[in-house]
Amino acid sequence: MLVLRPNCECCDKDLPPDSREAMICTYECTFCRDCVDGRLGGRCPNCSGEFQPRPVRPPHMLAKHPASTVRVHAEEPCPSAA
Repeated sequence: MLVLRPNCECCDKDLPPDSREAMICTYECTFCRDCVDGRLGGRCPNCSGEFQPRPVRPPHMLAKHPASTVRVHAEEPCPSAA
C-alpha cells in the first residue's frame, strides 16, 4: 500500500492525500509536479526513475489506512535538470 508522503522532497510543499500535484517514482519518492517538470526534468534524483501521478486514496479508505505524517526532505538542494 502506498505511504502517501505529506510533502515534496525537494521544495517541502505540502501534498495532502487528495493532492493531484503529487508525483511518485517506483520507490515512492514524492515530489510536487512543479519540481518534477522544472528542476528535476522528469527524473527522480534518488533513483533516476520516471514519475507518475500519485493516486488519491478514497476518503473511506483513508480513514482505515491513513496517510503518512513523516516529512521527507532533501538535506542538500535539489538538482536542476541538465
